[in-house]
Amino acid sequence: MYHPGPWEGAKVITMPQIDTISSMRDLRAGEKVLLTGTMYTARDAAHKRMVSALDQGRALPFDLRGQFIYYAGPCPPAPGQVIGSLGPTTSGRMDPYARRLMETGLRGMVGKGRRNADVARAVIEFGAVYFVTLGGAGALLSKRVIGAEAVAYDDLGPEAVYRLEVIDFPAIVGLDVHGGDVYGDSTG
Repeated sequence: MYHPGPWEGAKVITMPQIDTISSMRDLRAGEKVLLTGTMYTARDAAHKRMVSALDQGRALPFDLRGQFIYYAGPCPPAPGQVIGSLGPTTSGRMDPYARRLMETGLRGMVGKGRRNADVARAVIEFGAVYFVTLGGAGALLSKRVIGAEAVAYDDLGPEAVYRLEVIDFPAIVGLDVHGGDVYGDSTG
């Protein structure tokens, strides 16, 4: 198993199997984790479309229940690569949509930066988790992706929704179900 430097001995989280509130209770803000399994990419435009569809009573193009969204828009892959650079987007831009998606069953979010107080409350309320990953390390993070497929909103180009298969994707628990916040305040 791959354990990058400071992530030696980190807790391995299998996605989306970590879909119960009891599983989330074991995670604490500041804890280092390695994410393995399936997660989806989505940025602002995709979030807006998803929430609009939900508000109109329409089904989403993929089931969010128990899933994780990585706030990223991948670059096109070079020959021989699964995916191009895959750095995180600033998570605060998704704050207006996060509660609605957690209500629908979204269990985890991965990005960079602080979240607002409403997102922190929703993480507690819905038994979710927010992971922070390495800003500026998109090329490194792309090496943890072993499969990638566009699954929704192809017209958005790199901001389309992709289903990723990842192994040992490094992150830190940013917000936990106990109200823990790695940034200390959840003020956005």
